Amino acid sequence: MHESVPSSLAPENWPFSLEFLPQPAYMVGGAVRDAILGRTREYLDLDFVIPYKAVKVARAIAHHYKAGFVLLDAERQIARVVFPNATADFAQQEGNSLEVDLHRRDFTVNAIAYNPHTQEIIDPLQGCVDLQQGILRMVSPANLEDDPLRLMRGYRQAAQLGFTIEPATQAAIRSLASHISTIAAERFRVEIGYLLANSQGTPWITSAWEDGLLAPFFKNATRENLLKLAAVDNAAALLTENWQQLGTQLQESVRDTIKTTWLGIAKLACLVNPNPELAEIELQELTYSRAEIRGVTTALKLLPQFQIVDMSLREQYFLFYDADIVFPATAVLTVAVDNFVEAISADKLLHTTQETKPKRWQVLASLINRYLNPDDLIAHPTPLLSGKELIIALDIPASPIIGQLLREIAVAQAEGKVSTPTEAIALARQLLDG
Repeated sequence: MHESVPSSLAPENWPFSLEFLPQPAYMVGGAVRDAILGRTREYLDLDFVIPYKAVKVARAIAHHYKAGFVLLDAERQIARVVFPNATADFAQQEGNSLEVDLHRRDFTVNAIAYNPHTQEIIDPLQGCVDLQQGILRMVSPANLEDDPLRLMRGYRQAAQLGFTIEPATQAAIRSLASHISTIAAERFRVEIGYLLANSQGTPWITSAWEDGLLAPFFKNATRENLLKLAAVDNAAALLTENWQQLGTQLQESVRDTIKTTWLGIAKLACLVNPNPELAEIELQELTYSRAEIRGVTTALKLLPQFQIVDMSLREQYFLFYDADIVFPATAVLTVAVDNFVEAISADKLLHTTQETKPKRWQVLASLINRYLNPDDLIAHPTPLLSGKELIIALDIPASPIIGQLLREIAVAQAEGKVSTPTEAIALARQLLDG
C-alpha cells in the first residue's frame, strides 16, 4: 500500500546511514505514527524491524559511529544504539513476515511500517485511517493481554496524541483490567508519570481509575481524589497567571535524572494516602525515588500549615525552612484543596482590591512573593555567621545545638532583632545561658 511518505522519515534525517540496514528492513512504531501526524521531535526515537541478525546490525552501527550499545533482549534479539540526539532500537521480526509482526502490536496507529529502501508505507491494519480520525484502536484483545502494560499505555497515548479510545478497545481494556496487577511497579510508574505531567493527562487518569487500572497501585485513589487532580491543574494555571516564575518552577523536574515535575508531585500527593508516613510506604512500593517521595511527603506534611491565616514571622521562617524546594508544589496543592479556583477566577483575583480578596489568598500571595524574592530574609536567610564561627566564638564543641542556634539567629535577623555578627554571637550566648 502506498501512502504519501512524510519527509521527516527520510534516511538523511537519521543519525546513521541507510547503507547499514539490510534489505528488507522497516521502521515501525511511534516515529512512523508521529511523522504521518506531522508531529516533530527534537530527540529522535527510532524503531526498526529486521528479519534476521538485528543485534549484529545494531552492533555494527554502534561500532562505526562510536555510539552507545545496549543489548535489551538477547533471546528476542533486541538492541539499542544511543546517539547524542537519538536512540535507535533494532528488533528481530516476530513471525515469518512483516505482516505477522505488525499484527502482534498494540494499536493500529502503532502498526504502520515504513520501508526506507522503497520509500513505501505498509499499513495492513488501516492505522492511517485511525490516525486521520484521531482514534486509538486495538489490534486485538489478545495482544493487550500479552503485555498488560499496553492497557495503561492506551490511556497515555490517547492523552499525548489528543485521541479518543475506540469503544470496543476501551471495553476490552476494562475486561482485562485485572491483569494490570501482574506488571512491575516501575513500568506502571513510567506510564502514570506521563499522564501526571500535564493537564491533558488528567481526564485519562480518571478514565484509567474508572476502568480499574489504578486500584492495584493507588489503593487510596477515590473519585474525590481524582477531582483534586483537575483542581491542581486549575490552581497551577491560576498561580502561573499571577506569578509566571512560579509557573515555570512547577514545570521543572524534581531532579535532572527524574522526569517528574513539581506539578506532578502535587498531583501524586492527591493519589496517595494523605498521611505522609503511609504515603511514603505506598510510594516506596511504587519504586519512586527518594527525591520524589520527599517531595510528596513534605507537601502533605506542610499542607495544614499553609492554610494558617495568622502566621508569625517565626512560623513563616520555619515553614520556608521545611518546605525548601517543595514550596511550589505545596502552594499549588494548597490552592487546589482550598477550592480557591472554583470560588474566584484568575481575572477576579487580578482585578479586585487587596482588601476584598479572601484573607487566605492574601496570606498565600504574601508567602509566594517572599519565596520568589531572593533577598527576602525569611524565605531566603543570609547567614550572619557560619557554624564554625559560632563554635569558635562560643568555644563549644560541634553538635546539633549549633544548627538550632543558627536557626534562632536567622529568625531574630528576619524579625529585625539582630543585624551584625557581634549581635548574633551575643544572642547565641544568651540562648545557651538561658
